[in-house]
Amino acid sequence: MRRTRAEKLFNVFNISFLGLTAFICLVPLLNTLAISLSDTLPVNRNQVTLWPVEINLKAYSFLLNNDRFWRAALVSIYRVLLGSLINMVLIVLCAYPLSKEPGKFQFRSLYSWLFVVTMLLNGGLIPTFMLVSGLGLLDTIWSLVLPGAVNVFNMVLMLNFFRGIPAELEEAATIDGAGHFRILWQIYIPCALPAIATVLLLSVVGHWNAWFDGIIYSNKLESYPLQSYLQTIIVGLQMMNNEMSVERYALFSQLNERSIRSAQIIIAMLPVAMVYPFLQRYFVTGIVVGSVKQ
Repeated sequence: MRRTRAEKLFNVFNISFLGLTAFICLVPLLNTLAISLSDTLPVNRNQVTLWPVEINLKAYSFLLNNDRFWRAALVSIYRVLLGSLINMVLIVLCAYPLSKEPGKFQFRSLYSWLFVVTMLLNGGLIPTFMLVSGLGLLDTIWSLVLPGAVNVFNMVLMLNFFRGIPAELEEAATIDGAGHFRILWQIYIPCALPAIATVLLLSVVGHWNAWFDGIIYSNKLESYPLQSYLQTIIVGLQMMNNEMSVERYALFSQLNERSIRSAQIIIAMLPVAMVYPFLQRYFVTGIVVGSVKQ
């Protein structure tokens, strides 16, 4: 009886603590959403907390009623689709052979260390820019997806997941005459769906949230992905004033910088927030299993 009562108290404490923690994590998001939906005067007076004050959508209208915004959004969507596809193909093709035992794949340890070294050391920003420029990739989608085509962290997750697949499955397929590509396609990939979903989610989020490389490798505003374009709205706002139409400048003069910044944060996070619930159950399993080295 005492044990049951103690368990109930413990469960109540856990639920209360986790609920409070979740609420604390949501507070900044709720405050950002409230600021983006509030009128300029309450925002200037710091009267907005977790609920909008004098609701208006002028900040969203300023961001969305712009051809450059939608052009940048298309660039980001194209980048996410192409970049994630390249990431997944190369990561799976690298992780599969590196998951084999040294007896089955000669120099496996050497190749593994070559990948790990790139996590600790890199050529730096200037050599990378010189390489991208020398290959003629500036102002192209390839400058955004090729430099990070193989994410070593994600590859290690996939590699460790592949190592957890029973070797007997591969041996049975080999006896039946299956080659490596068939084994990979029909055995490893179906068994590794949680890890694939995890790596895919990490790739999608990484490409969608990236903004710095868009500014570095793009000389034209038309080549900017969405995050890079949204970043220039605040940082380069004074330079953009000369390019605004009379209507947009009149709308901008009625807005607060915090409202615009909050609106761009909400817009930028919506696609990821919509995708995450569908991959969440795979994400937890993939992270836990792929992080354990066997």
